[in-house]
Amino acid sequence: MGIGAVKKELSRLDKEELIKLLSELYSKDKATREFLDFYVKPDEEALHKKCRDKISHAFFPKRGYQLRLAEGKKAIADFKKYSLNSELLVDLMLFYAEQGVHYTNEYGDIDMPFYNSVASVYDHAMQLIKQEHLLIKFAERAKQIVHDTRGIGWGFHDDLDESYTQTYTEW
Repeated sequence: MGIGAVKKELSRLDKEELIKLLSELYSKDKATREFLDFYVKPDEEALHKKCRDKISHAFFPKRGYQLRLAEGKKAIADFKKYSLNSELLVDLMLFYAEQGVHYTNEYGDIDMPFYNSVASVYDHAMQLIKQEHLLIKFAERAKQIVHDTRGIGWGFHDDLDESYTQTYTEW
């Protein structure tokens, strides 16, 4: 069934039936609950903080040492679903990269998939910075991330430096 069929069926419902359906979805599905909560009371700052906390926890859980990079990336994707604020999105992406660099500097050399994940998010942040004309706002922070990767292996520093240079060369 596609969106057209769903819209057709929903258009047949009256207001009370729609409210009942949404209420039922709200109580049964966490993603729907989060979406409707944000729809009713959009608080980008609170969402941003929640996503930053998830990213931090993905790299530095309160218990144990297990990396959860997918959870960190999911926090970024979740923020992107709800908010159109590019500046806060870039902040989350750079925070992810900062946490990755901090993790490496704290625990030593990791592996290629780890570095690829961090470099990929950093590269997407650089693209968004350029696209949204946020170069001035994030220049020092983006440069500091690259600086903090000096001496890290697997071509990690080179990847981040290349992303930074491509973004800020023409600036």
